[in-house]
Amino acid sequence: MANREYNLEERLLQFAVGIIRLTEELPNTRTGNHVAGQLLRSGSSPYPNHGEAQAAESPKDFVHKLRVSLKELRETHRWLNLSGRVPLVDSPQLTDELMIESKP
Repeated sequence: MANREYNLEERLLQFAVGIIRLTEELPNTRTGNHVAGQLLRSGSSPYPNHGEAQAAESPKDFVHKLRVSLKELRETHRWLNLSGRVPLVDSPQLTDELMIESKP
């Protein structure tokens, strides 16, 4: 994710893939499982939400669906920040890359 693309659909897909990879690295503990679940939900949903926006029924619906994606990205950014502060993974490189990509 170091080279930022401007194809939003591809960026959202790569972001979701990164989130999935990160959650697989989290420890199998109560905290690790909780954070992994939250990250999976909020971090993977912007990609399909963007697809829903492409089929919006009106301009207002399109904007609404994109705002939902943005809210999910903001939530993901917070979970990434928390997981980096604990820290929950040994190598924070992927977390750092995802933090940059999800920065509001």
